[in-house]
Amino acid sequence: MASWVVSECSLRPFTAVKIHHKPRPSLPSNTINAFKFKPLPCSSFKVPTLWSKGRNLGGLGLLNVSAPLKVTITSEEDKGKEESTTDGVNNGEFDPGAAPPFKLSDIKAAIPKHCWVKDPWRSMSYVVRDVVVVFGLAAVAAYFNNWFVWPLYWIAQGTMFWALFVLGHDCGHGSFSNNPALNSVAGHLLHSSILVPYHGWRISHRTHHQNHGHVENDESWHPLSEKIYKSLDNATRLLRFTLPFPMLAYPIYLWSRSPGKKGSHFHPDSDLFVPNERKDIITSTACWTAMVGLLAYLSFAMGPMPLLKLYGIPYAVHASVPTYISSKQF
Repeated sequence: MASWVVSECSLRPFTAVKIHHKPRPSLPSNTINAFKFKPLPCSSFKVPTLWSKGRNLGGLGLLNVSAPLKVTITSEEDKGKEESTTDGVNNGEFDPGAAPPFKLSDIKAAIPKHCWVKDPWRSMSYVVRDVVVVFGLAAVAAYFNNWFVWPLYWIAQGTMFWALFVLGHDCGHGSFSNNPALNSVAGHLLHSSILVPYHGWRISHRTHHQNHGHVENDESWHPLSEKIYKSLDNATRLLRFTLPFPMLAYPIYLWSRSPGKKGSHFHPDSDLFVPNERKDIITSTACWTAMVGLLAYLSFAMGPMPLLKLYGIPYAVHASVPTYISSKQF
């Protein structure tokens, strides 16, 4: 059975020889980072791999991974002291739960000023580029109209729908331009085209950032407790947790949020929003409804099957991306 070791720089065959970390030279005191890492004893553990052949775990091999038991940081100024209790360092050991030794303003100050400049012309050029690609892909797929091209088109077009979503996302964050009206118009056109209510999503996404990682208040990551899961009816369990239905969990979330939460991204009186945001939600829902009406018209004009192949399946591919991302947030 092949075994491997993950070293600091590479993956190499594992031997029975005990491995020690070489001490690293300390950093100059005039560098920005005033801390250095001490090499510490390591423990080895095994994890399954797909590329190493073996008889155990159904043919999967094992990796012997060398991992530090703990991380110790020593300040140059406090060198020789036995105990430090500032900036997340306690008894010479790094505390990952302590506040970092820097502020958000320090990070912002380190970013070059030109990165903060919002260029609306450049932003609009991205919109034009992506829209041209979307219609170009649709034209090519419709021209060839064969089952070799369609699967490639669905993946490519679903990715481009996600690109439109990202541009609308930047409009919602205000990073698209300094003009709120331009952000709103571009955001509505981009998000409505992929059946996302712009203001409804923008506000709930703001709530997500304000409560990032919070088990109860985070909008984009909401794990279910055992109690809530057991209270779900069979239809809800089927639609949310049985493939391929979870691929459409995102539009379901937009309509009714996560299990255990009330409200909708389309309803102006939802508890997601405050009273002065009611007009924004009505506007976004109206734009979304107009897009649904356009799709209904196209279904009668060109037939439901061509519309399904040109728009429906790429939309399903796009809608499955937020579900996958949300499932990977820890």
